[in-house]
Amino acid sequence: MTSQWLIWWVILCTAAVVNVAAWGYSAAVLGRSKASLPADVYATRRLLLWLSAVYALGCAFRSTFPMVDVPRICLHDTWISRIIVGRSVATVAELAFAAQWAILLREAGATTGSRFANGVGRMLLPLIVAAELCSWYAVLTTDNLLHVAENSLWTVGAVLTVAAFLVVRRRVDAKSGRALAIAAACGAGYVLYMVSVDVPMYWSRWQADFAAGHPYLSPAEGMLEVLQRCVVTRDWAAWRQDVPWLSLYFTFGVWVSIALAHVPPLRRSGGGEERPR
Repeated sequence: MTSQWLIWWVILCTAAVVNVAAWGYSAAVLGRSKASLPADVYATRRLLLWLSAVYALGCAFRSTFPMVDVPRICLHDTWISRIIVGRSVATVAELAFAAQWAILLREAGATTGSRFANGVGRMLLPLIVAAELCSWYAVLTTDNLLHVAENSLWTVGAVLTVAAFLVVRRRVDAKSGRALAIAAACGAGYVLYMVSVDVPMYWSRWQADFAAGHPYLSPAEGMLEVLQRCVVTRDWAAWRQDVPWLSLYFTFGVWVSIALAHVPPLRRSGGGEERPR
């Protein structure tokens, strides 16, 4: 009987190939639309496209070499299977993904004169940098409470992004409004998942560690560990709790990232000037 881990890994690898092909198709479609887009919008969409490439490639790498950071486990014994490698790839990819949303928020703010959308766009990337620092500290010390903080910051960023898109949606034309409504719906789904599954998962892990008197590492001790090869385990029980978020991360997350390069030009409804709010 085929092992569950192998089925899951094959699905992840297949998704990685599909995602790379989807990005190539996305690039071709965007290239064909160059003549129909204003120069500044096309430049922004090209930037979003290249940021999605960073995210898609990062997820492809992590799909091929899955790792879970705090328990230091991985599926394959290779020279590259080290937590510091996986965490570094994840950091770059996640910052690229956050930058995509920040760019769209600032475009929405500039188009509609919304100070709120513009402000969220300016603060989103620093917020995610703080989340990444929490993630690194959690990985080095094995303190899951820092993962609670990390994912809570991502959730706050998503809530603010959804709120900003809903604010500016009333000020743009119908086509732009539909695009923002879809983006807001994706964000709302993400928030729901985070508050009902992801954050509680890390909270329960921290509580279990606390009850067991789990000794935390110093950052220096943790750095020595993450530089070493991961512990290879193919015991499905060791992976089962992380499979849902990893699977969504490497599939739906990539699809959203690629789609952001095709958000239509945001245009104000009517022809009047909007006063900043």
